[in-house]
Amino acid sequence: MTHPVHDFNRRIIDEFRANHGQVGGPFEGGRLILLTTTGARTGTPHTTPVGYLPDGGDRILVIASAGGSPRHPDWYRNLQAHPQVTVESGVFTYEARAVVLTGEERERAFARAAEADRGWASYQEKTDRLLPVVALHEIARPGPPNINAKSPGEAIRLVHDAFRRELALIRREMTTSGSTLGAQLRVNCLTFCQGLHNHHTGEDLGMFPFLADRHPQAAPALDRLRKEHEHIAALVAELREALAGPDLSAVRPEVDRLTADLEAHLTYEEEQLIPLLDGS
Repeated sequence: MTHPVHDFNRRIIDEFRANHGQVGGPFEGGRLILLTTTGARTGTPHTTPVGYLPDGGDRILVIASAGGSPRHPDWYRNLQAHPQVTVESGVFTYEARAVVLTGEERERAFARAAEADRGWASYQEKTDRLLPVVALHEIARPGPPNINAKSPGEAIRLVHDAFRRELALIRREMTTSGSTLGAQLRVNCLTFCQGLHNHHTGEDLGMFPFLADRHPQAAPALDRLRKEHEHIAALVAELREALAGPDLSAVRPEVDRLTADLEAHLTYEEEQLIPLLDGS
């Protein structure tokens, strides 16, 4: 006889992998990863859907809430024994090092999470245990990132769709945040900005020269895309400046402007480059 929780997780995992990170049900529209840990006692891999919070740079945060249960979830006990884990975002798969936050760092991170989503505070109120906050640090590896795509063109589209979803989620969070810019929302925005910068830098230094060498006829499109990168970088700089203050009303128009211009850029890039990348 199978366990109902295991059946539920299996359905979420299958849906997540089939739809590159998009799922329905209770996780719909949220930030979700698949976290694979090594069993503390068995040494076998275990995969669990887990909500996460952006934390800038090369790490994300997960909270071992178990819905306010009196016991830590299995995945937390596993990573305590074996800190190296595998993270699937729906687009990327990478190895990470798990570090349990302590002291003031843990308190700041949990306060940010609870301010952004009252559910975290509710889970803490239900249990006597202190809910652990764990940072998952991506382990750098040589070469390009591991993208869950069948072709270079599909990889570009999936990465673009991930940016679209995150920006839509940030805009939704802004509509429910009142007039003050919350600490976690600021981190979400800054993490998005850094990810977009890294993506465009990689294209400028890697993909665009590769395509220019093999497809000289694409030079006008590549020139336009480079100029659009510069324009978007300027919009990102203005957004960062707005994020330095506490007023959410100064941030919303910058996010709206970035959304409109970025969507146009991504659509044009897909139209021009996917046929070249996939040889059609």
